[in-house]
Amino acid sequence: MALIVQKFGGTSVGTVERIEQVAEKVKKFRDAGDDIVVVVSAMSGETNRLIDLAKQISEQPVPRELDVMVSTGEQVTIALLAMALIKRGVPAVSYTGNQVRILTDSAFTKARILQIDSQRIQRDLKAGRVVVVAGFQGVDEKGNITTLGRGGSDTTGVALAAALKADECQIYTDVDGVYTTDPRVVAKAQRLDKITFEEMLEMASLGSKVLQIRAVEFAGKYSVPLRVLHSFQEGPGTLITLDEEESMEQPIISGIAFNRDEAKLTIRGVPDTPGVAFKILGPISAANVEVDMIVQNVAHDNTTDFTFTVHRNDYNNALKILNAIAQQMGAREVIGDTDIAKVSIVGVGMRSHAGVASRMFEALAKENINIQMISTSEIKVSVVIEEKYLELAVRALHTAFELDAPAGSAE
Repeated sequence: MALIVQKFGGTSVGTVERIEQVAEKVKKFRDAGDDIVVVVSAMSGETNRLIDLAKQISEQPVPRELDVMVSTGEQVTIALLAMALIKRGVPAVSYTGNQVRILTDSAFTKARILQIDSQRIQRDLKAGRVVVVAGFQGVDEKGNITTLGRGGSDTTGVALAAALKADECQIYTDVDGVYTTDPRVVAKAQRLDKITFEEMLEMASLGSKVLQIRAVEFAGKYSVPLRVLHSFQEGPGTLITLDEEESMEQPIISGIAFNRDEAKLTIRGVPDTPGVAFKILGPISAANVEVDMIVQNVAHDNTTDFTFTVHRNDYNNALKILNAIAQQMGAREVIGDTDIAKVSIVGVGMRSHAGVASRMFEALAKENINIQMISTSEIKVSVVIEEKYLELAVRALHTAFELDAPAGSAE
């Protein structure tokens, strides 16, 4: 008998009919003797509908109140799924993040989970109930409702699996696993049977939308076996694991991730003195804006040009802060660009193979794609390019690193 945490995303519970199908799937596992905890998202489109309502009142809604409102989406789903299970003779009970006591910090709209009180769930499991928990939400120590940011239900699922010491955390979604890249961009993309936490972490952080990055971080930290499966198609999915050995026999590159939601900011002609990076990035960080890639160039006149990328949603806020910094520091100018994208190659095989980056640059050069910024780590190389070349770049790299599915393959 296993303890399994199953997470179903918005499209999986998008209609009452789909919720009934999820209930059937959960019942099968329960009938096989497994203990089941189910984490669900809001019905697809519901969170966007609620945010749109808020924006009719205020262009920039107060984050605390926004969290109070958007957290109601999951409350509907948990109740409906519990009802559907009870209708099938499966004892079930639903809980909000507050009721389970998923304790978070107070960063509204992008809170982080601090701890989970699992006693209530364990009592219910012992009593033979399926426990249905609202994903994406928690409560801070003052009792305020918080949400975990887009895709936060994945994090809830993995965090619960870690707290309960579950045998597996299954993430059900509208794809049947993790692919070498987005199949909508590259028709010859292939499903991976296995991928390491490390590779998945890079893929998630670099724009792969299959799993939320914090979910992968949690899973890696607590060694929770994570499996990505299709909600309504049978199949083995992709197992995310600590095991690197088998991956070593696979290609050097496991996948290609990309992100369109990037923006670039440059402050030019800043006096090149010690602490300049902190003077620029300190206020940006204090405003809760995450900085991704950074490039600093020092000119012969002892000034520096400092360029960094942020999420496109944070661009206007970062630009305003940077303009204020530029005035204080006597910089020459501030320029920005929202028409960029980031493309990355990822693979643990890079550790044992030289020349991977040059192979990447060669593939892009053949397509006349100019590289604006480069960032590397042990198992990834990322480049910033013009957004209009994104799909061309991904296809070229997929072919260059021999990731294309063979002709006539079923994948």
